Amino acid sequence: MTKRAANNAGTPGEIIPQPGIPLPGKRRDPNRIEQMLRVDHAGEYGAVAIYGGQRAIYGKLPHKARIARQLEEMEADEQAHLDAFDALLVEHRARPTALGPVWNMAGHALGAVTALMGDKAAHACTEAVETVIEQHYAGQITELRAMGEDTLADRFDQFRLEELAHRDLAVEEGAREAAGYPLLSGLIQAGCRLAIKVSEKV
Repeated sequence: MTKRAANNAGTPGEIIPQPGIPLPGKRRDPNRIEQMLRVDHAGEYGAVAIYGGQRAIYGKLPHKARIARQLEEMEADEQAHLDAFDALLVEHRARPTALGPVWNMAGHALGAVTALMGDKAAHACTEAVETVIEQHYAGQITELRAMGEDTLADRFDQFRLEELAHRDLAVEEGAREAAGYPLLSGLIQAGCRLAIKVSEKV
């Protein structure tokens, strides 16, 4: 037995996951995949709205050109994710959430309000949202790989890494120095988690 084979052999009775092959007891679940696509589409829709709300404020302030550019770049990433989920919904014949208009208004309002609170509050909003989204993607990726849905898991992982980059930038820009940061971040994260639960079903 080669060294590589020995390393992959595992202990007696251990099940070694293979790419593209569901684990025993973890069959492909089309309904669960539809839920994932619906809630992720809603999340990216909301993220685009949040950045749009922030840019609506900063775009009018010439001395805020730097943060406006950062927001524009992050919004472009979220729009690319949203476009990808638009296509995935069609591919998997999944319906989008019925609450899209609600998340659009809520996201735009959250973005505008946090921008009016100041740069660090705007970054705290980004950090809070992206933290929840990254954790959410990580859980979905684990589920998808257990189902043998590696191609979709890889797409989600690409999106997850881009969300992490947004979060890290927000931290570098002083997100955790925002006034009332623990409360602000906690409220935003709680709102995001509630939106996730609702969008999976509605």
